[in-house]
Amino acid sequence: MSQRDYYEVLGVARDASEDEIKRQYRKLALQYHPDRNPDNPEAEQMFKEAAEAYDVLRDADKRARYDRFGHAGLNGNGGGHGFANADDVFAHFSDIFGDLFGFATGSSRMRGPRPQAGADLRYNLSISFRQAAKGDEVTLRLPKKVACDECNGSGAAAGTKPETCRHCGGSGQIRQSQGFFQIAVPCPVCRGEGQVIPTPCPKCKGSGILQQVRELAVRIPAGVDTGNRLRLRGEGEPGLHGGPPGDLYVVVSVEQDKTFRRQGQDLVITHEVSFVQAALGDRIEVPTLDDPVTLEIPKGTQSGEVFRLTDQGLPYLGHHQKGDLLVEVRVLTPVSLTKKQEELLREFAKLEEGKPFEKVKKVARKIGKAMGME
Repeated sequence: MSQRDYYEVLGVARDASEDEIKRQYRKLALQYHPDRNPDNPEAEQMFKEAAEAYDVLRDADKRARYDRFGHAGLNGNGGGHGFANADDVFAHFSDIFGDLFGFATGSSRMRGPRPQAGADLRYNLSISFRQAAKGDEVTLRLPKKVACDECNGSGAAAGTKPETCRHCGGSGQIRQSQGFFQIAVPCPVCRGEGQVIPTPCPKCKGSGILQQVRELAVRIPAGVDTGNRLRLRGEGEPGLHGGPPGDLYVVVSVEQDKTFRRQGQDLVITHEVSFVQAALGDRIEVPTLDDPVTLEIPKGTQSGEVFRLTDQGLPYLGHHQKGDLLVEVRVLTPVSLTKKQEELLREFAKLEEGKPFEKVKKVARKIGKAMGME
């Protein structure tokens, strides 16, 4: 029996996009769905034929071979997947039918609970500025659900076991009519599990899960900032029915520091100097994340000038490179002067008019001595 052209089966042009092919297949799958066409072999055949066409045309490599060589280019096997029945289609395209019908599979024939991944958890962690700058190891106390050690997670008391749900026959789903066809919804008795527990475990009350508090050591990398997230794989809630556990996300909040202001990985401090220091220049001591260092400010430094100390900032995450320390100089104006200081400043002002530099320097030194700077 000859096979029909796959583009003809789906009713799309040969240059149809991937979205067009998927949209048309969804339409045909709904039209020929077995629940909508009970005991109709012809509809089931159309259902399988559309699935086979979609299986080829959604795959770029298979589609290219089919466009060039036809069915022969697929080795005569229908694109590598021959669908024996409708259940085979449901299993192969469970994502499509999950979108169409709002549950895990598109077939009410599928039985048993499916594995489910555990939920992700979030932990808000507040750390000091110094911890963020240098890195640290902190211990978290976390509530976590674990499998009950009394029943090994089954939920059934010792000597008993879960039983197949009689209401749904173990499928976890029941049929409901909507319009002219039927869909499957989770069983209200077993809540989609396909099993019930006649004698629940007294320790976990039949849930199979216990709530515990555990300690988890977490390494905080140097250079983290507020809003950074640390992902700990497999440290979230346990999965159900053999599913993988979720992840734990530690969201960091860094406290402000009294000395340093942060600009990305650079640090900023403000250092006050006298106007004599600014005029004559000086060597000042400034704090860093480690030991204080000496910074030389040149003659004639203006208030608001910024000096950069390289590699004295915060490390970049995952790198050895560091930011810089920016020292902003603020020149102080004296508010209480002695008579001698006032006289010297007036002399300084007169000399400024003609700007004889050497004389100005001599008077500035006198002012410095009078103010206890030298």
